Amino acid sequence: MKKIEYVYREILYNAIEKKNRRLTQLELARTLKISLSTVNHAIKHLKKMQAVETRTRSFVVLDPKKVLYYWASIRDLDKDIIFQTRVEKPILQIEKEMPDSIVYGAYTAYKFIFNDVPADYSEVYIYGQEDIKDRFPKSDNNPNLFVLKKDSSIQKYGKATTIAQTFVDLWNIKTWYANEFLKIMEERIDAILE
Repeated sequence: MKKIEYVYREILYNAIEKKNRRLTQLELARTLKISLSTVNHAIKHLKKMQAVETRTRSFVVLDPKKVLYYWASIRDLDKDIIFQTRVEKPILQIEKEMPDSIVYGAYTAYKFIFNDVPADYSEVYIYGQEDIKDRFPKSDNNPNLFVLKKDSSIQKYGKATTIAQTFVDLWNIKTWYANEFLKIMEERIDAILE
């Protein structure tokens, strides 16, 4: 994931989960431990599409959904896959066998965040390191376990990706059931933002 995407994740985490739409660029740079110029660059795109409004010492998120869709459109999930394999076990079992160091993404994240699933799913997406190979050996069969590169700040959000990152990752998965998850997520995000 590009550093600019860390900014979008943090903005959306504040807007959706924390219900805080007023932020400062300096605060984001410090929280994410990235340069102020990276934050500024990210905000420029959002300002141009009128998703945020800059003030003297802060900026306000006017339209979180615009930020969400913009991030979803630039996200390249496939680039972040560092390991994939086939695990011949039920999905629930695969999820249970994960080490503590990972962060659940996509379908599993949705399940943990909203405590339900709108459709059955047959893949597990996690953010972790390549040492997962020790637990789940490489197989050339059709993969059902995808390990995405874990960034330096993802762990601060908990054991599952944020609502926004879960949405963005599902947006970039090409299965029919990802669309089922997205439809329900849009309704849930709309309800949160009302």
